[in-house]
Amino acid sequence: MAFSRFFRRSRWDDERARELEAHLEIETADNIGRGMAPKEALEAARRKLGNVTRIREDIYLINTIGIVDSVWRDLLYGARLLRLNPGFAIVAILSLALGVGANTAIFQLLDAVRLRALPVTHPEQLVEVRIPGNDNRSGAVMGRHPVLTNLLWERLRDRQQAFSGVFAWGSIGFELSAGGESREAEGLWVSGDYFRTLDVQPVVGRLLVADDDRRGCAAPPAVISYGFWQREYGGSPSAVGRAISLDGHSYDIVGVTPASFFGVEVGRSYDIAVPLCAEPYSRASRSSLDRKDAWFLAVIGRLKSDWPSEKATAHLRTLASDMFRETLPNYSPEDTREYLASTLAAFPAQTGVSNLRSDYESPLWLLLATTVLVLLIACANLANLMLARATAREREIAVRLALGASRGRIVRQLTAESLLIAAAGSAAGALLAQWLSRLLVASLATEDDRVFVALAGDWRVFSFIALLAAGTCMIFGVLPAIRATATSPGAAMKAGSRGTTDSRERFGLRRLLVVAQVALSLVLVVGALLFAGSLRNIVTTDAGFTHDAILVATVDFRRAGLSDANITLTHAQLLERLRRQPPVQDAAQVRVVPVSGNFSNRRIVIDGVERKENVNRNAVSDRYFKTMTTVMLAGRDFDARDGATAAKVAVVTESFARVFYGGQNPVGRTFQVAEAPGQPRPIYEIVGLARDSKYGDLRESFEPLMFVPAAQDDQVALTQRLVIRTADVARTTAAMTAVVRTISPSIVVTYRTMQAQVRDSLLRERLMATLSGLFGGLAAVIAIIGLYGVMSYFVVRRRNEIGIRMALGADRREVVRMVMREAAILVAAGLTVGAVAALLAARTASTLLFGVKPYDPITLATAIAGLAIVATLASYVPAWRASRLEPTVALRED
Repeated sequence: MAFSRFFRRSRWDDERARELEAHLEIETADNIGRGMAPKEALEAARRKLGNVTRIREDIYLINTIGIVDSVWRDLLYGARLLRLNPGFAIVAILSLALGVGANTAIFQLLDAVRLRALPVTHPEQLVEVRIPGNDNRSGAVMGRHPVLTNLLWERLRDRQQAFSGVFAWGSIGFELSAGGESREAEGLWVSGDYFRTLDVQPVVGRLLVADDDRRGCAAPPAVISYGFWQREYGGSPSAVGRAISLDGHSYDIVGVTPASFFGVEVGRSYDIAVPLCAEPYSRASRSSLDRKDAWFLAVIGRLKSDWPSEKATAHLRTLASDMFRETLPNYSPEDTREYLASTLAAFPAQTGVSNLRSDYESPLWLLLATTVLVLLIACANLANLMLARATAREREIAVRLALGASRGRIVRQLTAESLLIAAAGSAAGALLAQWLSRLLVASLATEDDRVFVALAGDWRVFSFIALLAAGTCMIFGVLPAIRATATSPGAAMKAGSRGTTDSRERFGLRRLLVVAQVALSLVLVVGALLFAGSLRNIVTTDAGFTHDAILVATVDFRRAGLSDANITLTHAQLLERLRRQPPVQDAAQVRVVPVSGNFSNRRIVIDGVERKENVNRNAVSDRYFKTMTTVMLAGRDFDARDGATAAKVAVVTESFARVFYGGQNPVGRTFQVAEAPGQPRPIYEIVGLARDSKYGDLRESFEPLMFVPAAQDDQVALTQRLVIRTADVARTTAAMTAVVRTISPSIVVTYRTMQAQVRDSLLRERLMATLSGLFGGLAAVIAIIGLYGVMSYFVVRRRNEIGIRMALGADRREVVRMVMREAAILVAAGLTVGAVAALLAARTASTLLFGVKPYDPITLATAIAGLAIVATLASYVPAWRASRLEPTVALRED
């Protein structure tokens, strides 16, 4: 009852007041009836009733909750103080909102990518089955998670006893367009128990089951995601039962998965899932189901209740020996030994699998540490402001202590103000984090690589925000409040208007906060310069080709229904007609585009000896090196002499010559490519030496690389690529699309500039450089503001001393030097501590740097010099103001 009355105390008090008034009137009337005069009757009634105010207070206390009432009153008191100081409140809340928002945004992304479990039933039971280290793969490696071949998967599925359910899946891009420009959907090959094992229920229709995944399935069904259903079919239930064309093959849609289900790959969301048995249906003669060296599947299982992961791993090891022996590809002896030595193990998969995680987990943890430092700097700044406010209220606090108020009570009242600021700043930061986290996710996506991250908040995110709010309140609120009430009332009253917080001990805390701010800001500025330098080094590195004015066109023949010979002929015809288009300066065919991260490795044989070093292999047409402006150092380019029936030739790079020929000119020399045992080893004559180029990514070092003529390439791909040098991309794409339509309306073409290819390959580096620069600049600004505030306070609290110095003959320059000397001590201390901390912190980021050392002296000196200059300017303003004081005015102050 008391708890319910607590929230209606005013109403309850008014009712009791009316009752007391009525009782007083009744008693007065009775007294008058006994013959008393009205005035005497009222006084007698009051004496009998007692002190009305005291009675109301007792009733009020009965109907309240002591600690809640005390906290509520403190919060109201804090709110009044903030309302009276709106400027301080706005600055404090915005500072915290930026710090909390940045921290929450980074943590929310980390939570979604690394910490949060998959949205399925009992995710803790899920494990991934793969080869530990996953390095013993040789052959065709396809998809985003190529862990096992289909033959290995089928044996695992049939022989395992550790899982109540197990499934395989692989990623694939399905072409939706019937011709012209490409329109792709994110696809999955899934085994029959995929949805059953994950316990996913359909929104509409049904999901795939084991009977849908039978070898030789001719009319396979398809399941679409909720997002694809809404985007392509407007959420209509009639989508189920309709046919959808994928790569020119028809599939029947049988169901839709829930909106919360995105698959098991964190960072990606699928559009369409089809049974694994449909892979030959889609790829025909290029099917990988029976290829022993085609790696394109990942496997996840759900452990039985009595099978821990350690027991499952031991079971998998007993199966592995026979599985690998039975599926041995036609490998070389060395590759055979490595393959047969392979084993399988179970790894926790409750958070799914993710390339996004492996690429960005370390940078995100580093960015979170950066934002924490920014928040600490902001808290130190706010703590200085709270100390300054406590100085101004020191007499008030002393009077209240002298009148009997407890120190704890005053600390609680001062803390209430900080608690409101922390709560408001955290709430605003949480809202800001939603926008920032989505901006971060968008910055990780590219035109060809969509990124999906489920950013819904969970208990970890809310706990993180609460922890930030409590921590910031403690740092900038509670500690200054305790410090402000530490002085005895007598000392505070005797100190006059000058207060005691300007004492050397009290002012020392403010100095210490400034030193900490400068030190932490130097750490962040050094980090920002290191990442900016790393990005600059990557962007300016010599990649062996120029990417300006280069257009990459991917020509997809999957719908055209052409044979390999006709694909080669059609593509050559397309290239020849394209070269005659006015906007095109030059064009060539290429199998692997630079900075694409793709390659096939081969070993070569020189003078009958098979070398251990891998050689990357690429197939290009004539004029390729001219199109890419790659310099030919010796020999010649490919030309009409290098046809399909001509003697095999190759162009090699400088690294190839250095590794295999001691850096001598290899033109005219021959080598063989190590094929599978029993296969012929073709002899290649080196006809050209080209400058080194980077094809994996810009961070890699130059590796041996061989080019063969496209006409002599023994692998005809269904998707062919062209590189086109042009000064007008828009006209070129329009001209090429028109040419493609005249050749075959079923050919699909996709365009991308080489600049976009290079830019997207540097997403992580750009993210680190941009965000570290932003946070470093913000930290420096906050630290400089803190220094400016402390020096201004220093001047105000020493106006009397400055006035006396000037009255005794000190000139303005001496006053400036006095103030600047104080600032220099603080800045020098902060920079010294910060330099040591920066060198220690930079080591944690060494793996993310390129071409710059963590202890780079130039970077450290630049950061120190930059902060020192800005700090000097910020300190000069208070010093200049101090030098303009009039001694007579300063001496008249207390």
